[in-house]
Amino acid sequence: MEYAQLKPGSQFSPLRSLLYYSQRMVTAPSLRRLVVRALSGALRLRQGAGDELCARDSAEETALLALRVSGYAPLGNLLSDTQCSDIRAWLADKLLTDRDRQRSGFTLAQRPHGVRVADYHLREVIACPHILSLANSTPLLGLAARYLTCKPTISALGLRWSFPVPGGSVLQAFHRDSEDWRYLKILVYLSDVDDGAGPHVYLHGSHLTKAPMRLRFYSDAEILARHRAEDLLIATGARGFCFAVDTAGIHKGAAPLQQPRLMLQIQYSLLPSYAYRYTPEQYHGPLVLDPYINRLILRPAASRG
Repeated sequence: MEYAQLKPGSQFSPLRSLLYYSQRMVTAPSLRRLVVRALSGALRLRQGAGDELCARDSAEETALLALRVSGYAPLGNLLSDTQCSDIRAWLADKLLTDRDRQRSGFTLAQRPHGVRVADYHLREVIACPHILSLANSTPLLGLAARYLTCKPTISALGLRWSFPVPGGSVLQAFHRDSEDWRYLKILVYLSDVDDGAGPHVYLHGSHLTKAPMRLRFYSDAEILARHRAEDLLIATGARGFCFAVDTAGIHKGAAPLQQPRLMLQIQYSLLPSYAYRYTPEQYHGPLVLDPYINRLILRPAASRG
């Protein structure tokens, strides 16, 4: 996903900046809940509650409770080993962009020395096998609809490699995200992730606490000085493992120490995330997808070639 220009400069949009920073400025949890209630109510009137997306089975109930209480909910292996192999094979010759130094146009095999974090372009993610099917599946859309209490919007979709490089990246330190008034992210490991492969680490219950207006990074020592070690939830698992997180809470993707990590990120939110500049891509596959849910990442069917 491409980041928007939120400060004066090339392609700066005052309205986009206002919409983004307005939700950053409201830090009191009780006031944010009031705004979320009003926004989700308005969206339900226009788009419905998304009840048709929900399974309302024991797995969904368990995940929803964990997400509300903890901010983190393991969902199991929603992609099979074969599906993960399909994804990895398809990506083998696709080009990557270095997030830290903005270098682009290299494949995984051609990765320059020192690259820590690299992403695939949205067009590659859209065309990749199994990705859109998973993002629009009942287990994920149903959980998102119930957590947001309205029909969700896919507001970010990405595939990212993280590599074991000394020094780490700011993206690999504890922090909070600020994407929308309410949102959740689904993270899927597409490589085996143990303690040496940079697991996701989440501070239990921190999504319910007040965030500072100015987002910042936290050192491991700072987190451990204020919280118990057992409150840090470490997500490890074989490839295909999937979990939901409310990243308004404190979290990090630990820096890989021994082997690289490939991870899929799907974000569902109330509104578009005004931190991004959306350029929807064409989709030529066989899936029949909800145009509202996918409107930020896929062009309307009428505009397809």
